[in-house]
Amino acid sequence: MPRHAPNPLRDDCATCPAQDGYAYVELDGAARPGSAVLAEECALAIAYNGINHAVMMVSPTAVEDFVVGFSLSSGVVERLEEIYDIRLTRRGEALNAEVQIGNRAFWALKQQRRQLAGTSGCGLCGVAALEQALPQLRPLAPSPLPPAGHLRDLRARIAGVQSLARHSGALHAALFVDTSGEIVLCREDIGRHNALDKLIGALRRQGRDSRQGFAVVTSRCSLELIHKAVRGQFASLVSLSAPTSLSVQWARQHRLNLIHLPHHAAPRVYSPGQ
Repeated sequence: MPRHAPNPLRDDCATCPAQDGYAYVELDGAARPGSAVLAEECALAIAYNGINHAVMMVSPTAVEDFVVGFSLSSGVVERLEEIYDIRLTRRGEALNAEVQIGNRAFWALKQQRRQLAGTSGCGLCGVAALEQALPQLRPLAPSPLPPAGHLRDLRARIAGVQSLARHSGALHAALFVDTSGEIVLCREDIGRHNALDKLIGALRRQGRDSRQGFAVVTSRCSLELIHKAVRGQFASLVSLSAPTSLSVQWARQHRLNLIHLPHHAAPRVYSPGQ
């Protein structure tokens, strides 16, 4: 497990939303005033062994989960044990994560950076090398599909555990459902990739087996989410929005069970192919 410095940010809620919300006026003849709590976002700079690597726009909750999950799902490290230390500091409205990683991982990162033009929290923007966009991933071991009963009323149950979204909206969620069908983890963020990274990090930090259950994302299922799910060693990924065709192809190639849960229809299994 990584060693952590004293953390000025609470792990569950690094910054708490303003209780009174933000004032607005309705654009109609009555011009009624009101207030609403809005989703928070901040810039998070991540450095590995003193070298700046990425700046992401994130929701400032479960930040250490995100750093661990991002490090694993982007291939910076292969195992949690390669992360030695995470130090979080705040500079004004921005956060900094100083991450100490093992020599093998750091050498591989420096080799990768020679070909990496840039990354973005919203996806694959700025990736110059095709190898970065379409990485070589180790296929998963085949796993059975989750029981259909575990998907029943899942949308409603998700809404019940999205605590941040209930107050502000504008947040994606990634969740983990265990073998009994219970939602045991929920991580939220303004970025759908960030939410999944947080979930991966939370699972590893808690010592949970990601194959003993399945992951759920509330957003559309893009190729990069498949990358992260495979690297996160999930057996199954359930998406509340339809996957792209390339996502289905990669899920089948890498033996990731991929299920779409439509609003008013039965779950649709895209991978494994029938």
